[in-house]
Amino acid sequence: MVTIAITEAKTGVSIETDGGLFQVIDYKHNKTAQQANIKIKMKNMITGAIVEKSFRPAEKIEKAHIDYRNMQYLYRQKDDFTFMDQESFEQATLTRDKIGEAAGYIKEESIVTLMYYKDQIIGVNIPNSVELKIIETEPGYKGDTVQGAMKLAKLETGISVQVPLFINEGDSVKVDTRTGKYIERA
Repeated sequence: MVTIAITEAKTGVSIETDGGLFQVIDYKHNKTAQQANIKIKMKNMITGAIVEKSFRPAEKIEKAHIDYRNMQYLYRQKDDFTFMDQESFEQATLTRDKIGEAAGYIKEESIVTLMYYKDQIIGVNIPNSVELKIIETEPGYKGDTVQGAMKLAKLETGISVQVPLFINEGDSVKVDTRTGKYIERA
């Protein structure tokens, strides 16, 4: 393990504290007349819980080593998703609960990044946007040109997003995976 000064635990850094694995999501250095302290808001990378903790500036903390492996999504069987390492051909299966909302943006044969901590998969990173095909939506009608008007469309992965009226079944659209919103026609 690598020990770092608490002042190096900036946003995005993975740390170990209180027997858990956390990712820093907010860092504030507070100075008062008597003393200074550092307040860190962090997300438990296993449970997803958000906690806040204060540290003294002189404290040291364990920096967690996270391995990232690009893997290809092969198939889904009920709520289990199976991925394969492109180099070793090793397969890993994750439940929908472990993948979270990312499950709605992963289509077969796409490449995702699995995060490993001590040889245990702790999560999935997906691109900020993906292209998905529309499998079901109301048809667009000629003359539907109202600015900003939207309709619901079901995508090939099973999720639904709001799309402009001119989008039809069979079209591919780019969707922001962080917000779940339509970006553009692909």
